[in-house]
Amino acid sequence: MKQIRRILIAGGGSSGWMAAALLSRLFQGLYDIVLVESEQIGTIGVGEATIPAIKKYNELLGLDENEFMVRTQASFKLGIQFVDWWKKGESYIHGFGVIGQDLEWLRCHHYWLKARALGRTGDFADYSINTAAALANKFMRARQDMGDSPLSQIAHAFHFDAALFARFLSAYAQERGVRRREGQIVDVTLRAEDGFIDSVTMEDGEQIAADLFIDCSGFRGLLIAEALKVGFQDWSHWLPCDRALAVPCERSGNFTPYTRSTAHGAGWQWRIPLQHRTGNGHVYSSRHMDDDEAERILLSNLDGRQLADPLKVRFKAGKRDKLWHKNCVAVGLAGGFLEPLESTSLHLVQSGLIRMIRLLPDAGFDQATIDEFNRQTDFEYERIRDFIILHYKATERDDTPFWQYCRDMEVPETLRRKIDLWMANGRIFREDEELFAEESWIQVFLGQGYIPRGYDPLVDIKSDAQVIQFLGNIAAVVGKCVTVMPTHADYVAKVCPAGLVAA
Repeated sequence: MKQIRRILIAGGGSSGWMAAALLSRLFQGLYDIVLVESEQIGTIGVGEATIPAIKKYNELLGLDENEFMVRTQASFKLGIQFVDWWKKGESYIHGFGVIGQDLEWLRCHHYWLKARALGRTGDFADYSINTAAALANKFMRARQDMGDSPLSQIAHAFHFDAALFARFLSAYAQERGVRRREGQIVDVTLRAEDGFIDSVTMEDGEQIAADLFIDCSGFRGLLIAEALKVGFQDWSHWLPCDRALAVPCERSGNFTPYTRSTAHGAGWQWRIPLQHRTGNGHVYSSRHMDDDEAERILLSNLDGRQLADPLKVRFKAGKRDKLWHKNCVAVGLAGGFLEPLESTSLHLVQSGLIRMIRLLPDAGFDQATIDEFNRQTDFEYERIRDFIILHYKATERDDTPFWQYCRDMEVPETLRRKIDLWMANGRIFREDEELFAEESWIQVFLGQGYIPRGYDPLVDIKSDAQVIQFLGNIAAVVGKCVTVMPTHADYVAKVCPAGLVAA
């Protein structure tokens, strides 16, 4: 068995430096790691929102969470608010973490569905500490010493400045032996005998050879697409948005512990609150809205003074046919793109890296290992794709051609099965290790008006009075917990204030 010796990472940004940092930490000098990036090539470094899984990445790196937040101007995130998605004037929050508590063997939402049928229930957000706290602009980290209290069940992620995040990880990785090579790759040499990548050629003529290549070159896919000719699966018939505009504005007084997604006529607008500013963007379909109109909508819906010109991004929803081919693994945008509606972009970087490390090859690059990586990756991308499609499909909006198309479109069979099962009796089951838990699907289904025809019949073991009392107790306890929590702004100012020095 011949071990690999050198790993080359093509591209920096969040993806490249996430790869460099994690590999340098876990491999502990076993391999020579080189990262090639050019300051002349920009990165899509706008405000980033994450999901709680990012904490696992930080733990693997051994980061202090408060220091990480200070260095990246970060704020906390309890979930995502969706405004005008189901229909105009309606909103809901997809919160992280648990919903209420189970009663015997049934999930809380089944009892809520019965109470709703009786006309005796409150807002579904009242039954989850994450959603209730978010709506009140409250935050604190989970108190693990609080037993079964909702205060022990708070689940959080982060909003942070992606450019500062990459800079932070760059320093981290280089301190642990990663060599940064400035410059552009102008050619890729393939081995004649098997088509594997042998080396890359820099603009100054230097050739850099390696055994394993990680493509973090963004949408271009310099290695995976241009050199190895791996094809692309186009999912734009399900996810028609293909443009984005991003612009920062001054931080407003509404310092929310959640991301906001507001649906517009041909897409949606994000709002990501950071300590030093607010990140904003408009994701839209160029088939249904021109660029000038999209920019006008974005700039007219900022809640602070505009700080820069809008950054324009073109993309196509989908993924490479294979993210690992021969001795090249595509990470981040080089491997695929799913719009950031549910903040999965950095998670896909993280999960791809961890999957690669678990299946790390020797220099023989056994095909069974590569096939298993691609099988797991396909499953993850497809299930995240389905969850994002649900947001567009589950709508009553018909005020524009865009929303009419989304409401009426056919969806993947994997999503259709979930919808049909849910609409029958409110059942949802997590498949294998798919990313989004049952609680996530439940909140989006209910929040966007997909109310099941019935509920689990075993709910009727409990009397109507018992059901109402059970739900009332949950709402009351959650409400009391939210009351004692500090505001998001106060908590950040106390535990991880960044000031403006890092901006």
